Amino acid sequence: MEVILKQDVPNLGYANEMVNVKPGYGRNYLIPQGMAILATSSSKKILAENQKQQTHKAQKIHNEAADLAKQLENLVVKIGAKAAESGKIFGSVNAIQIAQALKEQHNFEIDRKKIHLDKDHVKELGTYKARINLHKEVGIEITFEVFAE
Repeated sequence: MEVILKQDVPNLGYANEMVNVKPGYGRNYLIPQGMAILATSSSKKILAENQKQQTHKAQKIHNEAADLAKQLENLVVKIGAKAAESGKIFGSVNAIQIAQALKEQHNFEIDRKKIHLDKDHVKELGTYKARINLHKEVGIEITFEVFAE
């Protein structure tokens, strides 16, 4: 029996995927639970059209992320922090401050959750690198400089 999954089912398949299952499993569990629909000719056509549209949308998002990565490629972000004479800063620099500095200095709005530092927090003056994951296949490293205010 062929069914089209409406959601991810462990050990069976992912959403919008057509799978073969035993008739009892499909009729008595998957379909009544709302996890799948019967794979008729009309539902197969709908599935094909949905997959085509999703592919187009995913390609568009990937291209936008790649363009943004090219724009961010050689940027240096400067972050001011209060510091002691020894070079240690009071507090720390984290992804939130990097996202704010990117918006203020270069007008790029990037979610702080996409910014990953080598360490959790930067606690000294100097130049560091941060990784920005714009898409699951597109990531870039930017340089940020922490200076004393």
